[in-house]
Amino acid sequence: MGFPQIGNLAPNFVLLNQHGDKIELKSFREKSNVVVYFYPKASTPGCTTQACGLRDANNDLAAINTVVLGISPDAPSKLQKFDNKYNLGFTLLSDEGHAVAEAYGVWELKSFMGKQYMGIIRTTFIIDIDGRLRHVIAKVNTKTHNLDAINYIKDSF
Repeated sequence: MGFPQIGNLAPNFVLLNQHGDKIELKSFREKSNVVVYFYPKASTPGCTTQACGLRDANNDLAAINTVVLGISPDAPSKLQKFDNKYNLGFTLLSDEGHAVAEAYGVWELKSFMGKQYMGIIRTTFIIDIDGRLRHVIAKVNTKTHNLDAINYIKDSF
């Protein structure tokens, strides 16, 4: 399918967060930049490294008027446990039906140990205050993800 086009409005969505509240992407327009990152599964090693990096960069993200929305196919209750265990402090969203992942072009065929299955391809979308998609990080390094996003926003916005 492919990613949404840079410069266009980011595809809107409404998903439940880790507290069971509905969160809509367009509610951030004219308020803040948004880092929307898709990750395969809460509490796995790579996803935990990525999430904790964003947690640790919270002050730097706030300084550049940026909020984080993490999206996975996990249920809200699992997201709540992930948030509580690592004290993440940002919004995690449940895309159990993977409709949003499909709209963003990150629900793809994957392969592990000879088995193929559909799943999330770890990808980040940086959206500006006007709701426009400004950048896609397709090759995410979980250890430097937070710095990659922050540096892009600082250098480009």
